[in-house]
Amino acid sequence: MSGFVTLGQFIIEKQAEFPYAKGELSRLLRDIGIAAKVVNREINKAGLVNDILGDVGTVNVQGEMQKKLDVYANDHFIGALTSGGECCMVVSEENEEVNHIESPVSKNAKYIVAIDPLDGSSNIDVNVAVGTIFSIYRRKSVEGRPTMEDVLQKGTEQVAAGYIVYGSSTMLVYTTGCGVNGFTLDPSIGEFCLSHPNMKIPKDGTIYSINEGNYKCFPDGVKKYIKYCQEEDPATHRPYTSRYIGSMIADLHRNMIKGGIYIYPTTAHAPQGKLRLVYECNPMAFILEQAGGRATNGYQRILDMEVTELHQRASIFAGSENMVLLAEEYMRQYSPLEKAVLC
Repeated sequence: MSGFVTLGQFIIEKQAEFPYAKGELSRLLRDIGIAAKVVNREINKAGLVNDILGDVGTVNVQGEMQKKLDVYANDHFIGALTSGGECCMVVSEENEEVNHIESPVSKNAKYIVAIDPLDGSSNIDVNVAVGTIFSIYRRKSVEGRPTMEDVLQKGTEQVAAGYIVYGSSTMLVYTTGCGVNGFTLDPSIGEFCLSHPNMKIPKDGTIYSINEGNYKCFPDGVKKYIKYCQEEDPATHRPYTSRYIGSMIADLHRNMIKGGIYIYPTTAHAPQGKLRLVYECNPMAFILEQAGGRATNGYQRILDMEVTELHQRASIFAGSENMVLLAEEYMRQYSPLEKAVLC
């Protein structure tokens, strides 16, 4: 390809690969890209403009203190999806209930979007990378308002998923089930341009990402795997490097490019896991698998997990295929599912 290819151009060119090639999904992805530019602009102002940084003073449905940019990002993504007309329902980390979109332009919309508007928002005040995660499903019901059945679909039913990482540069990475492509925002023209075509995660890596501050309460399988990562063995390039940012998007994006494993296991305080299945684990698992990686909860493929609740929690082992497979072996050996005991 000569010159550069913008996100909009790329989506149009690849439209024939979409499961339902009528243009709606293309426009929906375009709407998400536009909202990402607006959110990126505000994140870049952090520290320069009053009333952007800090807490709102409210707690979201997850029991987490909301940041001002959490609310800002949530409002703008929902606003963009509402005005775009291709989305009939939005599920957000920041809202306890689903958001039905009933504007005239969305009357016949076929898609549902699940979104974490600003992943890792606790990092905002210290100028560390944050991100947005989104997942797109096709509604199952054919008339009336979409129902919870439309939302509670397995990860295998996703028609598209992606993330935006707001870091030293801003990137949008997405898949429609035909590989993974990354686009970097060129601020001089205000467009996402194709920078990482056909992304593939290395089968092996030398980075492990986990919050070791919770080590005491990890399952034995996780503890044993961490010790394996720390042992010296030149043949397997160990000890591995520990890298943990505290933003799932930033950690997994780095591992997507360099190879590595990201683990957020169960603990005594989060026996089902902490991350949300619908709008964090499922979309990232879809992307990773399309890039040649692997994502499980330590025992089961993430995309095959039954979804029973809007804000359902899950543990996750995700990244380079061989690293995740080995971590699963440690879980089966030292923390068998039927006998798993937490501290």
